[in-house]
Amino acid sequence: MMGAGHSSQIEPARGAAPRSWLARLLADGRPLVMGILNVTPDSFSDGGRFLDPTLAIAQAQRMAAEGADIIDIGAQSTRPYGSVVSVPLEEELARLKPVLPYLTRIGNVISIDTMKAKVAAWALDAGAMMVNDVWGLQRDPDMARLVAERGVPVVIMHNRDAAEAAIDIMTDIEAFFARSLAIADHAEIAREHIVLDPGIGFGKTPEQSLVVLARLDRLKAFGLPLLVGASRKRFIDKVSPSPPDRRLGGSLAAHLRAVTHGARIIRAHDVAETVQALKVATAIEEAGAEGA
Repeated sequence: MMGAGHSSQIEPARGAAPRSWLARLLADGRPLVMGILNVTPDSFSDGGRFLDPTLAIAQAQRMAAEGADIIDIGAQSTRPYGSVVSVPLEEELARLKPVLPYLTRIGNVISIDTMKAKVAAWALDAGAMMVNDVWGLQRDPDMARLVAERGVPVVIMHNRDAAEAAIDIMTDIEAFFARSLAIADHAEIAREHIVLDPGIGFGKTPEQSLVVLARLDRLKAFGLPLLVGASRKRFIDKVSPSPPDRRLGGSLAAHLRAVTHGARIIRAHDVAETVQALKVATAIEEAGAEGA
């Protein structure tokens, strides 16, 4: 595990992103921190807090100052526990337009969290440099082609329409990733642009989310960077009853475990605390190595 929190400060460019920015960041050897920015009224964790564009921009600036390498902005709540309310294309864009273009001035990499190719295309034109697709290229048939044409990194996340407690969740994730990677290969998306996310909480019971975290290293067989977003998820409440805004301790525990077992990117609401935890864990490891 290596320390986190060195802001990338990569100057975004309109249109296609430089092919090597993700590889350059990952080459540092430290886990990257992706800060979550929800410009939605109904996010499970911070619903409505940053719907106002002024507050959203201020929050992005705060996360950048706290050490976020990537800021992931989404305008439709994916609500991992079900009851997803579909947001029309026009409304999703209306939420993004007053915010996203300003974020590119911060100097961090901006990621667009959407399952709609048309939204992703607009965001990339506005300066975003990464696509975070919670349906892993399997929901919008135009998404893979868009990612390939723009030459940008993409997060392929595992998802299910509903949780099924009886299934082997690791086998399901592996099969899902195999399908997504076949789609990516067909579209000629560069392998160096693909990140895999097991989708903690999405289409999973709390128990299955715990299993995924416990067996995360099994997914290293794909040979691709892993992203884990366990921040404030419901499985924490299952272990230690708490509302979403009181799950910082559980989030940090899950993320430290994830990095130890192969995660290269951590997606978190609480950027400063996550950066600090990763730095301290690294310092402890380095002290132990020096004394060995």
